[in-house]
Amino acid sequence: MRPAVEQLLTRHGSAAAALAEATAAVPGSAGMPRAPFPEPDQPQWTACRRWLDAPGRQLMTWTDPGYPPLLRETPDAPLLLFVAGDAARLSLPQLAIVGSRSATPGGLCDARAFAGSLAGAGFSICSGLAEGIDTAAHLAALDAGGTTVAVCGTGLDQVYPRRNQALAARIAAEGALVSEFPPGTPPLRAHFPQRNRIISGLSVGTVVIEAGMRSGALITARRAAEQNREVFALPGSIHNPLSRGCHRLIREGAQLVETSGEIVAALGSLLGSLLPAPDHGLRDRTVGLSAAQRRLLDLMGFAPVDTDTLVQRSGLTAAELSSMLLPLELEGLVQSLSGGRLQKIMRNSGS
Repeated sequence: MRPAVEQLLTRHGSAAAALAEATAAVPGSAGMPRAPFPEPDQPQWTACRRWLDAPGRQLMTWTDPGYPPLLRETPDAPLLLFVAGDAARLSLPQLAIVGSRSATPGGLCDARAFAGSLAGAGFSICSGLAEGIDTAAHLAALDAGGTTVAVCGTGLDQVYPRRNQALAARIAAEGALVSEFPPGTPPLRAHFPQRNRIISGLSVGTVVIEAGMRSGALITARRAAEQNREVFALPGSIHNPLSRGCHRLIREGAQLVETSGEIVAALGSLLGSLLPAPDHGLRDRTVGLSAAQRRLLDLMGFAPVDTDTLVQRSGLTAAELSSMLLPLELEGLVQSLSGGRLQKIMRNSGS
C-alpha cells in the first residue's frame, strides 16, 4: 500500500487530485452519480487551520522539496509533518540521543556532556521531549549554542510532559518541533513508540544513554538498526537496572562508546556529506593568522570551552589569551556564548 500512496502523491501532487482520478477511473461510473468522499473531521480541520495560521508553523508533505531527505528514505516515513520553528533544521545532520525518563544523576550528566559536545561538533540533537535523558539532551544542545529537534507524540498545540512547556517554546524558537499528529491530538500511549521511528529516521545515528529492558529508547534503537543507521550505547554499572538495556544493545551489535569523540570519529565523514556547501570564505579568513592563533583555534576543539580551560590548555596568561581572542572574534572565527564560554565557528552560521 505504502509505495502506491507515494506514487500517487508524486504523480498528482495532492491526495485530493489522486482521489478524484481514482474515482473517475472506476469501471461503469461514467455518467453515474458518485457518493462524495467523507469530509475531514470538521473540528480537527478547524484546529489545524487555526494552528497553521500562526507564524513559524507549517505543514510539510512527503512530496515537498524540503521534506527531510534521511526521513524520506525510510519505508514508513509519515506523509505529513507538522512543524513549529525552522523546518530547515530537519534536514541538518541529526544525531538522536534517547534514554530513560527516570535517569540517574550520572545519566543526566552524561546526556548533557554528550549532547553539548556533539552539538559543538556540528550535529543537531534530535530527541523526544520526554523527561530525563531527552530533556537533558535538548537543553544541553541549546546551551552549547547548537540546535535541536524535538519529535512529539502529540499534536503540536499540546506539550507533553506539561512541565516542558518552556523548553518546547525555546526549541520552537531556536530549533524545531515536529509531529505527524495533527493539532488536537492528546498524549496517547500508543503514539510515543510510533513517533520513535521519526526520531531515528531523521538521524544518522542514535545514542542510547541509560535504558531499562522495557525502555522506549530500545524501540528507537531497533528502528535505527532497521533503517541502516548507526546505533551507539553507553555502558554502565552491572548493578544499575538502567544499564541493562544498553548492555543488551551492545551484545546485539551496537557500538560501545565512552566519549563523544568516538561518535564523531564514526560519523565524521557523514557529517561532511550532509552539511550544506562549505563556507570557503571562512577558510580564506584563516590564511593570515599567526601560528599562535592557529594553535589556539586547534586547542579550542569543537565544543564550547571556558577561558579558564583555554588558559590551562595553552599555557597563556588570561591577559595574553584575551588579546589573542579579540581579533579571532572580529574575524568571525570565534563566537562568545553565555556563561563566559567561547566556541570556534566551523562553518557559516547562516547555512
